[in-house]
Amino acid sequence: MPAVNITLQPRLDAALAQPAGTDPSVDHAIQAIIAGAQLGQTCNTDLAAGPWDFDARPGYGPGSSMGDVIPTGSPRQGELPREYREASEAELAERIRAAKATLGDRVVVLGHFYQREEVVVHADYVGDSFQLANAALEHPDAEAIVFCGVHFMAETADLLSRPDQAVILPNLAAGCSMADMADIDQVEDCWEQLAEIYGDMDAVDADGLVPVVPVTYMNSSAAIKGFVGRHGGIVCTSSNARTVLEWAFQRGRRVLFFPDQHLGRNTAKAMGVPLEQMPMWNPRKPLGGASADDLAEARVILWHGFCSVHRRFSVDQIEKARAEHPGVRVIVHPECPMEVVDAADEAGSTDYIRKAIEAATEPNTFAIGTEVNLVQRLAADHPQHTIFCLDPVVCPCSTMYRIHPGYLAWVLEGLVEGDVRNRITVPQDVADPARVALERMLAAKPPAAPATAWENAS
Repeated sequence: MPAVNITLQPRLDAALAQPAGTDPSVDHAIQAIIAGAQLGQTCNTDLAAGPWDFDARPGYGPGSSMGDVIPTGSPRQGELPREYREASEAELAERIRAAKATLGDRVVVLGHFYQREEVVVHADYVGDSFQLANAALEHPDAEAIVFCGVHFMAETADLLSRPDQAVILPNLAAGCSMADMADIDQVEDCWEQLAEIYGDMDAVDADGLVPVVPVTYMNSSAAIKGFVGRHGGIVCTSSNARTVLEWAFQRGRRVLFFPDQHLGRNTAKAMGVPLEQMPMWNPRKPLGGASADDLAEARVILWHGFCSVHRRFSVDQIEKARAEHPGVRVIVHPECPMEVVDAADEAGSTDYIRKAIEAATEPNTFAIGTEVNLVQRLAADHPQHTIFCLDPVVCPCSTMYRIHPGYLAWVLEGLVEGDVRNRITVPQDVADPARVALERMLAAKPPAAPATAWENAS
């Protein structure tokens, strides 16, 4: 492959509003900002380094989650061989293409929307976590599924794929700080404390409802999905959270929603649940920090978790975008705080955001509140629009950014040699109930009109 020619265009501010023909790579933008070749600001200059520089260190790495506390015992990635660390971008791209060509249909490469451009270009499918898990199902004859995402996504792919298919995560250190905010011990302890308040958690009342139905976001570990499956609960995505909550309310007086408080709050609020009936559960406090009266009146108990990417967005950023771009259309992800969702024009999943821009027939200006790699790519793919990230500081998802072409080349060339590297497997005793929770989600069909977005009248 010839060397990639990069045209770095100066911008008036740090927001990633892109003129036509600019480079979609966030990594290139970060390198240029740190080198002084491009105006802008990043949240950490270490983003310019290779992720292997952080593999031996505890923590999520530079980026949005760098301030989050990583659980003890979280997976670490072993040292990447020097030949991959020192290879150029062009060399790695050529090695990845050659390995894929040799493997053919034996391998499927999946790339999440939030992956860096240098990885996405090699993916056979690009989408959100559940779309990609389903994409893997379309290739039952593939020997290996290489999931360029984070750990819980690879686990979900393993749950849904055939037992003899190997699911591979190129960098074991690519976890998820939100998913880590609800571990199985904390959730089990929460359930026991709630049983002291509500009594037998399996008992139905006169209306045929149990006290609590657990609902977990897809962004959770397989162990949490297994817990939900064992206790009559269900999994949701950001696209179908409303449908899933409706399913849960048909079966229980209240919902325990984890790990993302913001998706739970925004979805339930849009359904008419009052905020005073949505107490927070902090696992480090007795009764989650709520009172017994609060829990008795609760409709949705929100776990004290969040996405550090989406917590960066603010009402001030929206007001600034509106002041500088009259008529701007503001779309944010429902993992954003409630006040940000309320101030936006629309809120929806990553797929909703992508489709909203694709459906715009006239040139428009979009301010987007979600992970910067997706925003940058959308801006490059739709030069007829002005598209920029609400957050003016370039701060990608710390853990998604741990997947680098060097790791992708390493695992693919390992497969060529017959060596399966970084395989992710879910134990059978966890996998069986987790699949039950996923199957319930698949059976809970949304209405014909999409319920994936809130359009705010203003």
